[in-house]
This record gives sequence, structure tokens and C-alpha cells, in this order.
Amino acid sequence: MSRDEIQRALSRKAWVSPHNKVVAVSDEKSGVVELIEDHARGTCFGGAAWSIYHYTKNSPCVFWSKREGTRIFYKIRPRSEAFSKLTPSYRPASIDYVSVEGDKIKVSYSGLAGAGVAALTRAMAKGVERVEIQDWGGGSKLGRATIILPKKDKLIIGVDDTDKKDEGATWSLINEISHKLSIEMNVDYLEHSIVQLYPQNPFKTQNCVSISVSFAVLPNQKAKLIETFKKRLEEATLSDETGMAFMSGIMIDERLMIFANRAKSGMISLEETEEIASKCGVELIKIKGSRGLIGALAAIPYVEFPDEAVRLPSGVINNV
Repeated sequence: MSRDEIQRALSRKAWVSPHNKVVAVSDEKSGVVELIEDHARGTCFGGAAWSIYHYTKNSPCVFWSKREGTRIFYKIRPRSEAFSKLTPSYRPASIDYVSVEGDKIKVSYSGLAGAGVAALTRAMAKGVERVEIQDWGGGSKLGRATIILPKKDKLIIGVDDTDKKDEGATWSLINEISHKLSIEMNVDYLEHSIVQLYPQNPFKTQNCVSISVSFAVLPNQKAKLIETFKKRLEEATLSDETGMAFMSGIMIDERLMIFANRAKSGMISLEETEEIASKCGVELIKIKGSRGLIGALAAIPYVEFPDEAVRLPSGVINNV
């Protein structure tokens, strides 16, 4: 069934609350899929909390997850068809399997009672192309459904040094660029992190932070998004030292996090920045200079950890 067909089939059911959006990205290099779900109507915080707990615990293919409001991010190792044994209350729902088939990603859910209904409401979400229904579910019945999504790539961009002493803010500039591009290019703007860097940096404007954002894009959109983002940054920056970094993929090299944590604790040279970027598959772009490249690279690994990104290491705090 298409998304429109399932919407028509369920539109008169008062107990059906559609998911807002579902997106899937694939990282062929690491063999990992990341699934991003925005729960019912984008407002069902309880449903999101319930889902991340049960789907993470009960789904053998899920090895990492996080929740931001109603949005849940799952990292998944694709596997062949295998259905989980479900038990009311204890194991009421599962992501049974995920498969990458050409330019599509298939995600199969099963659930008891309300969890079975949720398998269907995902099929009504923006981003879903089709659904294959094995069991309709509802009440005390088992529900099973497989949604088909376009396969997308994940693009992570880091930026630093766009403001000056009396004007500008990097976090909001990057958010505006990302928001507008998501509408203009019909790409999915996924994440935004403000990364606190070493406060004693003599070159800082004020608070010394850099920014990272991520997108889900169709493969043929990636080059255009990077080029357009770069152009918007060139037009809007107020600094002569603006730097940009980007990488494609889901799994982030551990060496990048080590680099980022060092940038929170002390000064890093441009030479080391270029060396680490090269080793970890990150491309650096000088927008208006070189100094911003350091913070731009340091922002990349924190894109999926916004709550940790804003903090300083205890050793730095204790030295104040």
C-alpha cells in the first residue's frame, strides 16, 4: 500500500495517531543504518519515551539509540527477516529487521495491542513511500508492518568563527542556513549541536563555541547541498577566519572525539587539525581563513551529543 492508501484506510479510526516523520540513512562503509522517527504528531513525548525503551531493549538489530523530544535515533545493523517473540508488558514491541535493497530501506516492526497500531501509524508518516502489512493489529492482536523508505546519506557539517566582537552568532546563523536549505532543497535537517571549546583561547570572540549540524540527503543532492551551504556561509559570515568541515557517514572515527575533547581543554594547531581530518575522512574548507577549521573539525563528533557538547571537562572548569 502507498502512504496515501493507508491514510485513507485509517483516517476514520479515532485511535490512530500518525507518526510525524520517518527517515533512514545508510552508511555502506560501516554497514550501518540510522533510523530517525518523529513520534505521533511530533508531540507525543510519552510515545517516544515508551518506544526508545522497548525498541532498543527488544530489537536485536538495534545497537545504539538516543531521544531528543519526540524524535528517536536508532543505529541498526541490517539483518535478514527474523521475527521477535513478544510478551505483553515485558516485550511488547520490536524492530524485527532492517534491509537495504537498492535505493530503498525496509524497516519491519511488530507489536502487541497499541504497539501494533504504532507499526501502522509509522506508515502514515512523511518520508514513507509504501507499507507492506502482515497483520493489522489493534486491541489484543499482534500487528506487523514493513515500511519502505528512500535510502539517504548522512552529511555532517561543522562550522566555526562567523561572528565579530559586536555582531553575529554562529549557532543561530548555522541554524538559519540549515533550516532554509532544508525547505529549498527538500532535505532533512536532523541535528544541531553547540560545542563548547577551550574558554582561554586568545582568538575567541566571546563564548568560544563551534557548531555542527547534520542532514539526510539523497545521494544526488549531496554535492549541491555542500556547495550551497558553503556559498551561504561565504555570503553571511562576518569573520575573516571562518572555517567549514564536512563528512559523509553515520559512524564517527574515535580519533575525532579525542581531538574534540582536546579542543575543549587547550589549544590545537592547524597542522594537527589537517592531519586528523585527512586520517578520518573529513574535508576542510577555508571559507574566509584557516583558524575556524580547528573548531569546525572539533564540532563534527559532537553532532549527535548536544547535551554533552555544551559542557567543559571538569579540569577546565576547576581551573576557573
